This record gives sequence, structure tokens and C-alpha cells, in this order.
Amino acid sequence: MNSICLKNAVLAVTMAAAALAAMPAESASRIKDIADIEGVRENQLVGYGLVVGLNGTGDSLSASPFTLQSLQAMLERLGVNTREARLRTANVAAVMVTGNLPPFSIQGTRMDVTVSALGDSSSLQGGTLLVTPLLGADGEVYAVAQGPVAIGGFSAAGDAATIVRGVPTVGRISSGALIERHIPFEISKLDELRLSLRNPDMTTATRTADAINRFIGPNTASATDPATVVVTVADKSRGIVGLLTEIEQLMIEPDLPAKVVIDESSGIIVIGSQVRISRVAVAQGNLTVSITESPAVSQPAPLSPRGETVVVPRTDVAVDDEPGNQLALVGGGVSLQELVGGLNALGVGPRDMIAILQAIKAAGALQSEIEVM
Repeated sequence: MNSICLKNAVLAVTMAAAALAAMPAESASRIKDIADIEGVRENQLVGYGLVVGLNGTGDSLSASPFTLQSLQAMLERLGVNTREARLRTANVAAVMVTGNLPPFSIQGTRMDVTVSALGDSSSLQGGTLLVTPLLGADGEVYAVAQGPVAIGGFSAAGDAATIVRGVPTVGRISSGALIERHIPFEISKLDELRLSLRNPDMTTATRTADAINRFIGPNTASATDPATVVVTVADKSRGIVGLLTEIEQLMIEPDLPAKVVIDESSGIIVIGSQVRISRVAVAQGNLTVSITESPAVSQPAPLSPRGETVVVPRTDVAVDDEPGNQLALVGGGVSLQELVGGLNALGVGPRDMIAILQAIKAAGALQSEIEVM
């Protein structure tokens, strides 16, 4: 009985150890989330069209001649001649229609499009987009868009006030474009696959190739540069799609460069996990000069023959250089958490922290790159 319990305990410990070994690292990511397959991408489409049915919020035809010309050309195609007429409608707006053609899209499927006003229309609410061909970079028509426009904002105006929420001149048509032509790309006939890292890095590319070689076999993948990993497809019997499915699920721990990103306009600071700082002393303080004016009125004594009332200026000047602030010592080789904790201990805000980081970098103590957006 004791031997059975011992065997069960050993089995439980072995299974727990195997489960812990199989668990990915905390910062590990799937190859699917850090790399793209070369050739598998979207293609941008654009078109010019008209939105009709607006409630008086369309383009003014006198200020938007392209809207007038498009409206007349559309009516002529429908058998209505308006060349000699003076159109005064405010229910039509010229728009640009944009969308991304998904990879492997076939003829007859649908895609979403975005509709943006081109003229002086104040709102596209309630409008309907007429048939609009969408062109690719080669000038060919790949999709045709049409349908009611849904906007996320609104505008309301009276005689003395106007309220605008969101952007009422931009809308979206879900599944509003019908794909008429697909871009041929036969991934199943490729002899090699090229994985493109979204954040190029030599270490990450090497780790990706090593993980694929451990999973499939040696000499299957190799990192040709910091952004590209080439995978040779030796056995096509399992299928390229199935092979890619398995490769995408492999866990990789990406390596990140030491970098500090600063957006001075908004005061945002992002510090990478690899940032290190040498031993340095930091002091932060502001010189504040306060000037207060408190003028007093001086009046002569009662029944004084030659006295007059005057205003006597009184100025108080106070200088505060924050003498309580002292040098704070930041140890060498500290981690990101220790660096942030040390800066927070100084009681500085984001604006002052930006200046401190730049000063530490100028002193040569910040072992990272500073990128100012």
C-alpha cells in the first residue's frame, strides 16, 4: 500500500513538473502575434462616389463644382439631361470611399468600407452611397460599394448655438462592398515560407528559427536578417496550411531593445524593460518667484490745506527655491521597477521626469536610447 502511494506521489510530481515546463514564459508570445507571412496581406482600395438622401446637410453645389459635375454625369447615365438646368439641391455629397481588400478574398464575398465627405457637407447622417467602384493601386476595379451610411457622430444647430459630437462627416458601411476580383496567390505551391517580424530584432529572429527547427527538424528555418525568417518546406504531404497552423502556435520570447519613448506634447513616458541606469545622483527643484501687489490709499489729515489723496504702491516679492529638496542617489544597474520607484520617490511629475531622463542621458548614465515623438 505504501509503495502504491509512493508511486502515485512520484507520478503526480512528474506530471506537475512537466506541466510547469510546458507553460510558456510570462512575456512569451506566439509566432502568429509577432510575425507576418510574406505575401499574405491586405490591399488598399479607394473610390469616388456620391451620397444621396441627406436632410439638407449635403454639399453646396456652388462651392463644390465636382459634386455638381458628378451629379449631372450620374443623371445623364440614367437618361436625365440636366446640363442646362440650375440645380440647387443640398441633399447630395461627394465622398471618398476607402477599404482594405482582405487576403485570399474570393469573388462574391463582402468587405467593410469607410465613407468620408469630400466637399463642405456638414453631415452624412441618413445618406445612402450610390454604386461606387473601388480601385487598387494598379487602377483595376476590385470591389463595388453601395448602401446606407452609418455615422458615429451627430450635429444639431439652432439660430444661436451649434452642437457637434464625434465626426458626422465620416461614416462606415458594414459589408458594404462586393468583391468583384481577387488577387491570385497560391500559398500551397510555395517551396519556402518567409516570416516577417513586425518588430525586427536579430535575437528574436534567431529564437524564432530555433523554435521552428526544434519543432519540425534541423535545418528547416534560418534567420536571414533581423526581420526575416525563411522556412523551407521539405515535406508537402502534411500541407502548407497545416504546417503554418502549427508554426503559428509556437511560443517565442521576443527580445526588446533598451529604449525610452517620450511624448512631450502629452507628457507620456514609456520605459522598456531592458533599460538600465548607472549610479547617479539626482536632485529636482523649481525656482518660484511670487510677486504680490497690494496698493494702499494715503489720505491727508482732516482739514489739511495742502494735502491730497494718493495711492501708495506696495509690492511683496517672495523667492522659493524649494530648499527641502536634496540629492537622491540612484544605484547603478537598477531595473525598470527600481528606476520608476526612485523617480517617484523624488515626487516629480511627468514633465519633470522627462527633463530628468534627458539629463541622465546627457550625463551618460542612461544605458538606452531616448526617442522623442
